[in-house]
Amino acid sequence: MPDILKEILKVLPEGKIDNAAFEGANIVVYTKDKDYFSDNKGTIRKAVQEFKKRIELRPDNSLCMEQEKAKKAIGKLVPAEAGIQEYIFDPPRSQVVIHADKPGLVIGKQGELLRQIANETYWVPFVKRVPPIRSKLIESIRSVLYENADERKKFLDRTGHRIYDGWLREKKHEWVRLSCLGASRQVGRTCFLIQTPESRVLIDCGIDPGEEGSETYPFLDAPEFNISEIDAVVVTHSHLDHSGLIPYLFKYGYEGPVYCTYPTRDVMALLQLDMIKIQRNEGKEPLYTSEEVRKMVLHTICLDYDEVADITPDVRLTLYNAGHILGSSIVHLNIGNGLHNFAYTGDLKYARTNVLEPGNTQFPRLETLMMESTYGGKDNVMAEQEADEYMIKIVKETFERGGKVLMPVLGSGRAQEVMVIVERLMREKKIPDAPIYIDGMLWDITAIHTAYPEYLGRNLRQQIFHKENNPFLSDVFKKVGSHKERMQIVEEEGPCLILATSGMMTGGPSVEYFKHLCESSKHALVFSCYQPPGSMGYRIRGGEKEIMFNEAGKQIVRKVMMDVHKVEITNHSDRRQLMNYVKRCNPQPRKVIVVHGEASRCLDLASSIHKAYRIETVAPKNLEVIRIK
Repeated sequence: MPDILKEILKVLPEGKIDNAAFEGANIVVYTKDKDYFSDNKGTIRKAVQEFKKRIELRPDNSLCMEQEKAKKAIGKLVPAEAGIQEYIFDPPRSQVVIHADKPGLVIGKQGELLRQIANETYWVPFVKRVPPIRSKLIESIRSVLYENADERKKFLDRTGHRIYDGWLREKKHEWVRLSCLGASRQVGRTCFLIQTPESRVLIDCGIDPGEEGSETYPFLDAPEFNISEIDAVVVTHSHLDHSGLIPYLFKYGYEGPVYCTYPTRDVMALLQLDMIKIQRNEGKEPLYTSEEVRKMVLHTICLDYDEVADITPDVRLTLYNAGHILGSSIVHLNIGNGLHNFAYTGDLKYARTNVLEPGNTQFPRLETLMMESTYGGKDNVMAEQEADEYMIKIVKETFERGGKVLMPVLGSGRAQEVMVIVERLMREKKIPDAPIYIDGMLWDITAIHTAYPEYLGRNLRQQIFHKENNPFLSDVFKKVGSHKERMQIVEEEGPCLILATSGMMTGGPSVEYFKHLCESSKHALVFSCYQPPGSMGYRIRGGEKEIMFNEAGKQIVRKVMMDVHKVEITNHSDRRQLMNYVKRCNPQPRKVIVVHGEASRCLDLASSIHKAYRIETVAPKNLEVIRIK
């Protein structure tokens, strides 16, 4: 492709544009002409139609009103009931982010107020809702992005040049291949490499929390993986088995973009920082530091669902709702300008839940589908209504004998689902009132849920917009902030429900509570998420009655006398939903690659899809390479 910036400038009025730059796949042109910024007479729209690219006109920073004056001017234009809480100015890009209680009142009818703000202050305004629960992490991420605005602007421009400035490698033939670097016939350490003659795109890079040593990490020593050649990393969602190793890439020299949704960026940064903290507390050397997490945040380009973005010269990315956790995505790649269309479900929930809408099945084009099979075995059919009833029974019986219910949960997804269910059950008087303690990162992640209501299911979204109906703000939830508070909960009399990370009991507060509660038969332990083989949770759920802990250098054995239950309230699709998902995919894929499941489940699901729908299927092993075109 010729120099697209020069070509765009040729079709815009002479002398009106002073600078042009890339922001990833988007193109931004800057003007010092106030009249042209206020009314470009349709010339920008004409350029968009001609080049089929997103082109944005902004005022040059020299035109921007002084920040304090701009705040006063905006305050006069916007009604007081909008509840503006904060302004964040980004001078290198002539933008201001306005945080308000009621964004609609800042936007005005058909965006009229935003246009007035831009024309009076020469700052381009963006409006964001103030979340009902304050999140220190979101504030930290914002400060990292705005404190390093110049660095980020250069990175985004560099990314755009890689996308638009032509091909790096000679293209003799057209082909697409997939390398399985993890999560193939196993759950954990998800990592896949898509290669074309021109591009190298990594989808996910996670760890296996249930393993130790080299088995914890993807096969980044595979001959086809070269970190200096990776063009882009795409993250399906924030769970550590999909995102836990991404800062490690930056530690070893990766400087390219990471693509994901906004909630995925926020939650994965939180989980990664927590993993560093846990490793330090256990006396281990962390894999990476908070500096690498900061670098990852600076290099993350966030996309909304259904937003199309070029990420290399021959790969176009669209993210669709996967229904698994907040911001989880199905990754759709249009490769080689229509040569091949590939989609990876990531972790998928093809059913409406208390928190999210079901995963997307509609694609513009689709030839190869890669899908998860965590619960893909013949016996993995879940009766979710029965699971709710079983949970009610456990809670009631445990509370009646004065016991505590400990539920180890994943930080994102499972916890919020359980919170919404239990809050409703207490409100409907189906279980007795008792405090619900929220420990670990759960409170921060719940705050992030309230910051992005547009990613939630319709019913919950409406509840969050009205504070009095927001289930996450219920008085039954009590935040636990320290080890001292944890011990008070353990020692105090009376029933309670404790939601604590980690869900697989590989560390974190759930293990601390378990140590103190496990030797009393009046308490109950409820597993609600997948327990990988080798994890402590897997061993306890399997019936192990003595668990050994290392405490202050001594080996301590504790007996498991509390009731142990398994309630499958999962954010994964069960066998029936997975089969139904393939059936409902439109268009129908020609090939299905089955990954992210225990070997027997991968093979069984692949065989069943082939028999039922006459689609070619494969269940690859780790380190296998598949030519998909």
